[in-house]
Amino acid sequence: MRTLALLIALSLTALGQRHKIEEVNSEKPEGKLLQQIMQENDAAKKAALMDQYASQFPKDAGTPWVLEQLQGLYAKANDAGKVIAAGDQLLALDPDDPEAAMQCLKAAETKKDLPLIKKYSAAASASARKMASAPQPKEADEVTAWKNEVEYAKQVDAYAEYAIYRVALESRDPKAVIEFAGLVRERNPKGEYAAKVVQPLFIAYLQSGDTAKAIGLAETVLATDQNNEEMLLAVADSYLQQKKEPEKVHAYAAKTVEVMAQKPKPEGVSDADWTIRKNLVTGNAHYLNGKQYYNETAFAKADVALRTALPLVDASKKPEVLYLLGFANYKLDKPQEAANYYRDCSAIKSPYQATAAKNLLGLKNQYHGIK
Repeated sequence: MRTLALLIALSLTALGQRHKIEEVNSEKPEGKLLQQIMQENDAAKKAALMDQYASQFPKDAGTPWVLEQLQGLYAKANDAGKVIAAGDQLLALDPDDPEAAMQCLKAAETKKDLPLIKKYSAAASASARKMASAPQPKEADEVTAWKNEVEYAKQVDAYAEYAIYRVALESRDPKAVIEFAGLVRERNPKGEYAAKVVQPLFIAYLQSGDTAKAIGLAETVLATDQNNEEMLLAVADSYLQQKKEPEKVHAYAAKTVEVMAQKPKPEGVSDADWTIRKNLVTGNAHYLNGKQYYNETAFAKADVALRTALPLVDASKKPEVLYLLGFANYKLDKPQEAANYYRDCSAIKSPYQATAAKNLLGLKNQYHGIK
């Protein structure tokens, strides 16, 4: 991720100075100070003189040039706070300056200040898009400069978008992920980053407890792309609980099994961990499929799916799977197998334990020879 950020930053073509000084009147106080600034070679002293100038002559025609130079000096010195302070002064005078907003954005990233990243990403994008939309000049000798400005503006806009995408991707705070993923999708709905934030956004919705938005997002994705096993399972489970779209519960469960069978092991994941992950996801898919068949009283199909799920699901689901298998086999007139499942279920502390033990006793009373 840092490599990508570096590549984008390095791709930004340097643009000529936006603010210039046509002439310096050394007879005036501001002119004398400008001369001092231009003649000073020591960076620290030069910055101090520029800061003095911006404070004494905040509305002077030369102030934007001074602030542009000052912000550049602070950027080289990696003084994020002062980069932003100078940038704010410059943007107050020239709100459409993409370079000033870009320098503030980079400083905000250094500070890891999310509100400022949001603020300056928006400012940089807005000014860059305005610059990029400027019409081509009629004079031939101005076309090259115009093309350079347009290309630079596009690069600034791309970086501004990447900055908020990076927050959405790297943040561990679900609220921040939701906010910045939303900004990415709003900024460039058809861009590559808008597609890449869908999975983090889905997870963040789940982590924040907003299941409705998570399912809504997943439904939108699954309408055109059914290769995300987490979304497939989430939607299938939601439909199962709401007792709706039974055919989609079966279809999404089956698709999950198919996806996991074909999915390659992610880079950096051990074989053992990947096996655990595949088994768990596949087991949950068979469990949802089996429980849907159980609800439909299709006990033979439920039996097949739940038997497949049993060795794969995690410990929290095993009691329910055992109980459902016990009832399904009872309905299939397989009392001994039903008893076996009820016995195993009754040995595990869970909400199904007492009922499983009661049903096991009932089977023994109903059928002679039940072990």
